Amino acid sequence: MTTQFAPPPPARHIHILGICGTFMGGLAAIAREAGLQVTGCDANVYPPMSDQLRALGIELIEGFDASQLALKPDLWVIGNVVSRGNPLMEAILDAGLPFTSGPQWLSSVLQGRHVLAVAGTHGKTTTTALLAWILQHQGLNPGYLIGGVAQNFPSSAHLGQGHPFVIEADEYDTAFFDKRSKFVHYRPRTAILNNLEFDHADIFPDVAAIQTQFHHLVRTVPGQGHVIVNATQPTLAQVLDRGCWSQLHYFMSPQGWHEADVVETPEATEFEVRRSNQSLGRLRLQLSGAHNRANALAAIAAAGTVGVEPAAAIQALEAFAGIKRRMEVKGVVRGITVIDDFAHHPTAIATTLEGLRMRLGASGGRILAVLEPRSNTMKLGTMAALLPQSLRLADRVFCSSAGLGWDVASALAPVQPPALVVDSVDGLVQAISQEARTGDTILVMSNGGFGGIHGKLLTALQPGAAR
Repeated sequence: MTTQFAPPPPARHIHILGICGTFMGGLAAIAREAGLQVTGCDANVYPPMSDQLRALGIELIEGFDASQLALKPDLWVIGNVVSRGNPLMEAILDAGLPFTSGPQWLSSVLQGRHVLAVAGTHGKTTTTALLAWILQHQGLNPGYLIGGVAQNFPSSAHLGQGHPFVIEADEYDTAFFDKRSKFVHYRPRTAILNNLEFDHADIFPDVAAIQTQFHHLVRTVPGQGHVIVNATQPTLAQVLDRGCWSQLHYFMSPQGWHEADVVETPEATEFEVRRSNQSLGRLRLQLSGAHNRANALAAIAAAGTVGVEPAAAIQALEAFAGIKRRMEVKGVVRGITVIDDFAHHPTAIATTLEGLRMRLGASGGRILAVLEPRSNTMKLGTMAALLPQSLRLADRVFCSSAGLGWDVASALAPVQPPALVVDSVDGLVQAISQEARTGDTILVMSNGGFGGIHGKLLTALQPGAAR
């Protein structure tokens, strides 16, 4: 007698391991919107993500105890924060239970939609939000998953009812059992390649390894699909030299999408949008710097692949309000402005400072740059030698050395005036508040919470505060 295998029924209840990360939390929101029962766990369950998820009716569990097997979900969805030795993961493996990665699960949701994927070392979150907003503004009701909080949207993830789905396409690996980049799973019909530099030194040995992953992404785009590429990036040209089978579009190139007649002001950056020799309109964007002009051009070009005319895209972008943690003003005390930014790679640090300097102008006061080298790449000290040049436009530099195994002070020795390196947040706050004076801008750069330094600075700068 032959025993026939019956495939499992579609999952109606998923349990997500690592649910409080930005990506996995967004995935949880999409699953809940799709009508699934969603539960999840993480090592640390805390606001704001925990509040957002609970408001959606998602039960959260602190820790990875194996007792969670009693929940008996149809499918376990594993975040890349989970590794072998995790007690819950070991129990799932021992019991032979069905599991998948977050990107793999999401790929099933994206099936049949026009996926617009935004890849690149820098600018993914901003460009994803710009593109999603253009499509939303045009009434296309897109789905989206953004790795940050865009001011124009109530949440960072939405299933959407329209055909397009816009996703931030990360090159970081998928899970402990799948070392491919996340973006390989998304099968986009439109792919933006913003830029490509060495990063994620904890998983990639060199830039060539990252280029291989980017070419895997290019290989998944259909012949009638679109690949939109930053023409200023030799590393991306090398990726395309390996083959491209889709319709190819360039931005930041006189032969493609580019900007002209740029005017930077403290309120916005304004420029003419051009395609080849044709002027398509003038855009006043509430984001500063050359990198954000490039992000906007990429978004306009990508929107065109789903039928949005450039003039309509430009109109939408004029109403884009920005993204939290991207040049976000946290407060002004005694004429001193405290800004929060996500920059953590030397190139991002340099472009962020360049944009801020252009907006402030020659008489706009000093920039006090405050840096936390927190990313895995920065913790390894891989890019320490690039930091002094990336910080050259700052008038004073303050840097945290907490948790680092390399000599930050020596790395920053070329910085003039000398950088101040401190191993505690409170020590940094004290030093910065003593240095700051009316008219200064304090630019805090980190991809983490930085110990709540923004609020502590605003308190310490208050009139009468001990300094």
